[in-house]
Amino acid sequence: MALKEPRPPAQERFGFLGDLRGRAALVVIGCLVCQLALGYGYVFSPLASMILPDFDWTRTEYFAVRIPQLVAMSLASPLLGILIARTGARTTLLCSAILLGISYALLSQIQTLWHLYALLMISALPLVGLGDISVGQLVTHWVKRRRGLALGLVYSGSNLAGFVLVPIWVGVARADDWRAAFLVMGLGAFALMVPAVFFLIRDRPLDLQPDGARQPVGSDHDLGLAQAVRTRSFWILAFCLFSFFFYFVGVLDHLVLFLTDSGMTGKESTAFFSRALGLGLASKLILGLISDYIPEKTAILADHGLLAISSVLLIALPNDSLLWAFIVTYGFATAARDVVYPLIINRCFGERYMAEVYGALMLALPGGAVGSIFAARVHDQTASYDLAFGSFVLLTFAAFGALLFVRDERA
Repeated sequence: MALKEPRPPAQERFGFLGDLRGRAALVVIGCLVCQLALGYGYVFSPLASMILPDFDWTRTEYFAVRIPQLVAMSLASPLLGILIARTGARTTLLCSAILLGISYALLSQIQTLWHLYALLMISALPLVGLGDISVGQLVTHWVKRRRGLALGLVYSGSNLAGFVLVPIWVGVARADDWRAAFLVMGLGAFALMVPAVFFLIRDRPLDLQPDGARQPVGSDHDLGLAQAVRTRSFWILAFCLFSFFFYFVGVLDHLVLFLTDSGMTGKESTAFFSRALGLGLASKLILGLISDYIPEKTAILADHGLLAISSVLLIALPNDSLLWAFIVTYGFATAARDVVYPLIINRCFGERYMAEVYGALMLALPGGAVGSIFAARVHDQTASYDLAFGSFVLLTFAAFGALLFVRDERA
């Protein structure tokens, strides 16, 4: 039997940029701007110390808003995935950008706790519409060569918002008040995301064959949602997403308050919070680039391994010598998750039905609400986060172990 000729390096095969040219490049830029929307949720932790005294709410009451919001997002995700798979993403992105601007502008007028809950439930819909599923589908269809790099670029948008925009919004709140910050956020959606979708985003037409027939993206061997849910990899990925959001949102919501309780000033703790989000800019680009050269399973194991390490470092805080180590590992791993999951979904089930499968997996999103409210409840009862942080360690290591058993289910 003749030996198989080795594949040339990726750069020789399709150059450094691959498909990131022309219309595909414009679509990637537009998707990056849309991903700024996911950075909007990062502002609630830094603003907590300003909002809570105005209403005399407990931390549990304030952060419990994550439950209805994330439940609404998770329930909308499968429906959105099916809709996008059939009609395309551009219209969904445009409507979502408009609704996001309206909902955050109205947040500047809240007077009671139920106002906050209602508006954040409404904002759940545009966050799903502008989130990972829709832009992931667009990138998957437009970019095959350098897909990892393209996903890294696109998903860095949420971290760009956390690193650049959150300090601006918090600065507005300190200079004026938190209501002004929400108003600026709402107007920002109209100024940035609506034009980006209108002028840059296009749904990719199906490829025409020589006989004029249209060929769907992907392969006939790709698994649809009904087939994917009967595989072990689907349920492993669902568990790992639940554990990820449990840890990620639990820390995201409480890190600033934890550091402030430990003696830092509000400005210092917000700065560390912003740096953790800013590291995601580098991590998504780095891991996205590396993912073009390594197996998808290796990439997701590396990401979740680093996530588990960060949870161990969290227990040692506020130790000054380990604070930066935590910021680096947490910021890198949580941000890079956005890149590795679309890749592993494509690997396990194929790309044709990626939006449907990813949408169903996002039913695990309420794990974030559970993690946040769990940490808040632990603190309200014990005046400490120790029990919550210990639980984060157990869950992140369990997820890492489970990922060893994912596989290409199309075989």
